[in-house]
This record gives sequence, C-alpha cells and structure tokens, in this order.
Amino acid sequence: MHRFTPRALLQKLRNATLSSALVGGVAAGAVIAAAPLLEGATPSPAKAQSTPSLLEFRWEDNRDYRKLYYFQSSSRKLERSEYFFILRPKDRKNAILKLTIQVPDYFNAKIKPHKIKLCRMELGGMLSRSKCVEKIPAAIEVNDAKTAIEVFPETPLPSDDETYAVVMNIFNPNNAGMFQFNALAQAPGDVPVSGYLGSWSIDINVD
Repeated sequence: MHRFTPRALLQKLRNATLSSALVGGVAAGAVIAAAPLLEGATPSPAKAQSTPSLLEFRWEDNRDYRKLYYFQSSSRKLERSEYFFILRPKDRKNAILKLTIQVPDYFNAKIKPHKIKLCRMELGGMLSRSKCVEKIPAAIEVNDAKTAIEVFPETPLPSDDETYAVVMNIFNPNNAGMFQFNALAQAPGDVPVSGYLGSWSIDINVD
C-alpha cells in the first residue's frame, strides 16, 4: 500500500486535472475541426427539377430544325407497326417531284418497297382515326443500306390544301430509342436540288 505525503498528493491531483484538460481539449478540437467536414457531407435538400414532356433526338440541333407530324400503330420494339409520315399543307411550299426520307443507319428494321405507299390522308381527331383515303400512284425505292426511301409520284405532288403521307409497314427495330427521319423534297424545275422539309422524331420503347 502506497503512502503519499500531503504535498505529493496535491501534486498528483494537479497532474490528473491537467491531463484531463489536455485530453478534453484534444477531443473538443477534433470535433470542431471535423464539423465543417460533417456539414459538407450532409446532403443538401432536394430541389425540384423541370424536365420536358417529350425528349427529342436530333442529328443536328439548330434553328433550322422543323418538326413534322407522324403517328405509328405501335412503338414497342420488334412489334409490327404501321408508320404514317405526315406532310401537311403548311409543310409544303412547292410541288414535290421527288420525296426522300433519310433513315438513321442504326434503325435496325427491314424496310421493303412493296410495304410502302403514298397516300392522301384524312387526319383524325378525338373521335376518329387518321386514315389513307386515296393511294397516290408512285414509284418507291429503298437503297441497299436501308438509309433512304425515295418516292417518285406519277405526277408531282401539288402544294394544295390536302394532307399527304408516306405509309410504311414494318416490324419495329430491336433497339429502343429516338430515331430522326429527315424529309427532303425536290420541286419541279431545271435544277434537281432537294430541299429540307423537316424531320420526324420516332420513338421506340422497350415495353
């Protein structure tokens, strides 16, 4: 059993108090130093984000892009679908001698000329479905790479008040996504130059 003199006991108590203060100071300093890190690690409150209702994919995103109207009977991949590439009166400024539809090279579907036709359309509404009311005589060609559909009307397609469409029956591709089809038209005249009419942004879904 150890015996302490009053002076030795007093010195031991002072040493214990100083050690406790140092330990407490180090611990407090560690907490204070870590506080900014903990504050930085705290996730900030979630902010509401506004997203467009329709995502469009464009080959070239610029002011010259013009959106054309279309509809399809099915947007699910690998399903049989009927496409209506619509050209309304406001989409055509001149008569059309030749219409070219550019197809993305990654649109993995079998496009066959005999499954394509040119129609005069009757656009539907809330209670009726858009339909082809007259088939327009035309020669249809598809290039070997399946990246271009060329439509040659028997007589130039007039720039009148009618709505026309290229109607295509295919099985949808096996890859989902957005596919931009561009419309180019050649007007009757001496210079065989095709001008850009607009684009159809086609959506293929997984489900």
